[in-house]
Amino acid sequence: MATEEKVGIVDGYYAKIGVAAIRLTDGALQVGDQIRIHGHTTDFTQMVDSIQLEHQPIQRAERGSEVALKVRERVRLHDQILVVRPS
Repeated sequence: MATEEKVGIVDGYYAKIGVAAIRLTDGALQVGDQIRIHGHTTDFTQMVDSIQLEHQPIQRAERGSEVALKVRERVRLHDQILVVRPS
């Protein structure tokens, strides 16, 4: 059984490029993390392939950062970003 830890929320979504703007409110996020994006009508899991901060690729984003993530499905404002940790 895996545990999920909230790290942030969706602040925006850019449909043409499939990118979510994420505000890291509760924790850090890094390339390679397994995340679940969950909201009223959103619920899927994916790996973090890349994170961008001000159009520059980074490996890790700390709590308090506003970053962009490539997502494989549509996300909505205020969806939660949860990091899935194997137990």
